[in-house]
Amino acid sequence: MTASVSPLPTPRPRLDAPARDPAFFKRVFWLSLALVLLWPLGVATEFRLWVLWEPENRKVTAQFLSTFWPLIYNAEFMDMVVRETWRTVAMATAGVTLALVLAIPLSLLATRVLSLSALSGRMDRWPAVLRWLVRATLIVLRSVPELIWALVFVRVVGLGPTAGVLAIALTYGGMLGKVYAEILESGESHATQNLMRNGSGRLQAFVYALLPSHAAELASYTVYRWECAIRSSVVLGFVGAGGLGQQLDNSMKMFNGGEVATMLLVFIALVALADRVSAWLRKALA
Repeated sequence: MTASVSPLPTPRPRLDAPARDPAFFKRVFWLSLALVLLWPLGVATEFRLWVLWEPENRKVTAQFLSTFWPLIYNAEFMDMVVRETWRTVAMATAGVTLALVLAIPLSLLATRVLSLSALSGRMDRWPAVLRWLVRATLIVLRSVPELIWALVFVRVVGLGPTAGVLAIALTYGGMLGKVYAEILESGESHATQNLMRNGSGRLQAFVYALLPSHAAELASYTVYRWECAIRSSVVLGFVGAGGLGQQLDNSMKMFNGGEVATMLLVFIALVALADRVSAWLRKALA
């Protein structure tokens, strides 16, 4: 004879539970304040989203999109697209590599944890001045967009991927150097300081104490920046820096919508592939 199992009691609702969200009015207040603050920004930028639905603009948009079909995919054109796509990836990779050459020493000089004079609690005058100058250099490098650097180098070295590589190297060198320094200063520094107090140099303290504890985060950010550089290299092509972007600009100027659509699809596939490779690398390096 099986024992009967009594059903579980039905939980009763709490009598003291609030009838509505207690933070409702606070959320409404902050949302309203955000809208009030954003309104003058929209006025200053003349942001008018509704003009996209005006009959004339919709007609122009439809005519522009209609030129995207049929796609152009003949052998000669696709050979050019593959070649320029590879050049785009090469431009981004070479630019990030040069950025690393620039960013790594600057980030080490800008990291307070690796300063021997700061072990006493206060950094000496000249090391502090050097650290300030290095950080100012990183600010200048990353403050100038890579598009502006590309315009400068196009006039110096001429049209082609060299201008794009140098533009990515300078801007991303400033970005990587700044973030590297912040990552290195954000973690535990006792092991680094102990090594330096016992006679180790700054480079030894970095390699044996600071780097192992931050290697995954540094590698992850570097791979992410490489992915961003691939997207940037296409934009740089519009100012003559070569690659897929320059060919895309030429096709748009010739009003060849089929070629534009084909290259856009290739670019979307390239970004998706770079995203997957970036995710795999970050997972492998974690």
